Amino acid sequence: MVNTFYKQNREELYATLPNGTVMVTHSGKEVIKTADEFYAFFANRNFVYLTGVDFKEFILAAVKVNDKVIEKIFILPKDFRAERWTGRRLSPEEVSEKSGVAMEDIMYTTDFDMFFSRWMRSGKISNVACDLYKNADSDRDSEDILFARKVMHNYPAMKILDIMPQLKKQRAIKKPCEIEAMRKAALATRDGIVAMMKASKPGMYEYEYRAEFDYALRKYWGMQEPGFPPIISCGDNNFCIHYYGMDGQAKDGDFILNDVGARYDYEGTDVSRGWPCNGKFSERQRILYTCAYNTSEYLFSIIKPGMPMYRVDQIAKEYCFEELKKAGILNDFSEIGKLMWHGGAHHVGFDTHDLVEAEEIKAGMIFCVDIGIYNEEWGIGFRLEDNCLVTETGCENLTAVVPRTIEEIEAVMAK
Repeated sequence: MVNTFYKQNREELYATLPNGTVMVTHSGKEVIKTADEFYAFFANRNFVYLTGVDFKEFILAAVKVNDKVIEKIFILPKDFRAERWTGRRLSPEEVSEKSGVAMEDIMYTTDFDMFFSRWMRSGKISNVACDLYKNADSDRDSEDILFARKVMHNYPAMKILDIMPQLKKQRAIKKPCEIEAMRKAALATRDGIVAMMKASKPGMYEYEYRAEFDYALRKYWGMQEPGFPPIISCGDNNFCIHYYGMDGQAKDGDFILNDVGARYDYEGTDVSRGWPCNGKFSERQRILYTCAYNTSEYLFSIIKPGMPMYRVDQIAKEYCFEELKKAGILNDFSEIGKLMWHGGAHHVGFDTHDLVEAEEIKAGMIFCVDIGIYNEEWGIGFRLEDNCLVTETGCENLTAVVPRTIEEIEAVMAK
């Protein structure tokens, strides 16, 4: 992504801020794992969406007065000893190039308190805006939430604003460069899934499938990690929707469930495919997969701008029920919950479950069409999940490049 993309994202956000506002958002810090060991750093996605910079302990700040905005990025200063242990820090020139923020507005984090205090004492500020998103009350407080609490304590007259609602609106509609990145992520995901299909055989462990996927992403695309922790399972493990064990062994006749994705330029896909580990669909596997496939195809034929978002899940269940009924598996719609355990539509992009505002489907949105069928009696559980790009007149299956018909899957596995 070029820096004009990030600059435009910031400008769209700044336009919604009232005059007399200081906006502050953080990239985040490493999270302690145990003793002196930390989890790998993962920057706040809103920070990355606004800056293009993925580095710990950075701060984006902007002050808006009289419809004029001054913005700054505060970065970690050079530190020879720290960099010897944990790696080189980004230079001001690199941050400016990535973000589109002018070189003279790249400062060091050691200067942030001085600048913030100066703004707050100017007599022109009445609001402080931060990213106050929290998925659950029990979640660890983000750096932005901690900062907002500090502001409330030190400046009780200030009004705290939340920038998350505006970012949800912006992130719901993908720009052309985002769509192009998603297309490349789809190709990488295809290569990883095809590698698993070709290697598949009875006796293979789930962690071996994972190794095939990871290797393909690294070998062909140079990706150091997948877009999200892969879900790959077989046998009874298929009936845990978010399964991460990776220690199961596929038996002849087992169906392999996978829910995986690659990330390109911060944009990530979320794709699910199911296949028989021995490369040939049994009669029952064929029946259930055909029901899911027909349902998916139907949805891609009707999704268009103007539809209520909630209807995607509703229609998925209604149509799939009719398919299962024709197959003699279900008799009444009230039984659909026995085989379909979850919804089938969530947005993707900078997050795997992208945080967007989307009551109505609009052109430029990208979301999953996810048809999951779990028949414990037959021992078959899987989902067929693709990424839907909404166009001006309909939609496009961005991940149709990944083998998805029974014929395509069997042909790949026969090679």
